[in-house]
Amino acid sequence: MSKKVKQMELDALKDTFGEVRNFVVLTSAGVGSQADNVLRLQLRKKNIRLQMVKNSLCRKVFEGMGIKLANAWGGSTIMAWGADSVAELSKTLEAALKKLPKITVKTAVAEGQEVPFKTALTMPTRQEAIGQVVAMICGPAAQIAGCIAGPAGQIAGQIQTLAEKKPEEAAAAAPPPA
Repeated sequence: MSKKVKQMELDALKDTFGEVRNFVVLTSAGVGSQADNVLRLQLRKKNIRLQMVKNSLCRKVFEGMGIKLANAWGGSTIMAWGADSVAELSKTLEAALKKLPKITVKTAVAEGQEVPFKTALTMPTRQEAIGQVVAMICGPAAQIAGCIAGPAGQIAGQIQTLAEKKPEEAAAAAPPPA
């Protein structure tokens, strides 16, 4: 392969994967074209793309992006990307790959860091992570607001009760002057 062709392929891979930080690396052996096409169409409906890549060129692209993958570059390599989070991508791929045992997962990458696929399956999705952070912030804030509002509410209630009493009741309830 000439240097110009390699450079063109490197540039194409950089354009394709330049912004991708969450993906799963797969390998396939002996998958027929019809099964492959059905899988790609099924995943495309969920905004997930698959691309078979040349290991040496893809390794250069990802190392240039600061993503180092230890065991991903042996055998045929298929890159899967496109979901909102690596968890959503992993769960979708796991469900789709149950029908195709010849396609196996090599590894997953979450925000540029290699993680085991089983870990990627248990990670929260982006929306779940945001929800967890908001809940962690709101819980203590609600307790603080309750502590501040509690005594003030009691005092305000007592003042309102005194204000609603008729003057005769207020005079009778008041202690006699000494």
